[in-house]
Amino acid sequence: MLAEKALELIRELQRSKDGSLPPYNEDGVRQVLEEMRALFEQNQKDVSATVEGEKGLFSGVQLRHAALERNKRCLLAYLYNRLEEIRKMRWEFGSVLPGEVKYNMCEQEVQWFGKYNKMLATYMRSIGGVGGLDLTQDMKPPKTLYIEVRCLADHGEFETQDGNIIVLKKNSQHFLLRSECEHLIRQGVLEHMVH
Repeated sequence: MLAEKALELIRELQRSKDGSLPPYNEDGVRQVLEEMRALFEQNQKDVSATVEGEKGLFSGVQLRHAALERNKRCLLAYLYNRLEEIRKMRWEFGSVLPGEVKYNMCEQEVQWFGKYNKMLATYMRSIGGVGGLDLTQDMKPPKTLYIEVRCLADHGEFETQDGNIIVLKKNSQHFLLRSECEHLIRQGVLEHMVH
């Protein structure tokens, strides 16, 4: 049936809508492209025959053209939705994707991810003053600017943005700006105290 392989690519993406990226179906994409080439060549022959005076081929040309358009839309939807999922993963995981995700990507998707990464980093450096602004830091807006943290390990002196020096000793508690201590929370030096 015409355009069935292209539709199967879309169904494959729909089946894996749990936030994971299915392996790139290179074989399926190749089959769709081969079908498109065959439809196009047959249309070219029929159009040439019609120009030479043969009648009754126009409806076949229209049918194959509609199948070509459907294949094209399905392929573009398949590729676009994969890139959208990869873009979301950049915001979720950061600049380094997990190995199992990268393994499911084709070479062009890996290149696209690298370029997107560079453009995002360049943009984040260009805004927000001297050091730039990390847009991926808070995916949900924080409820408060200051948070209470407890030190999990001796870390030594820590200078805040306003110039104060705080000694971070194990089990000491502090009330700090979220933006100042978030990297220490990720490193496991501090723990956010939630009441």
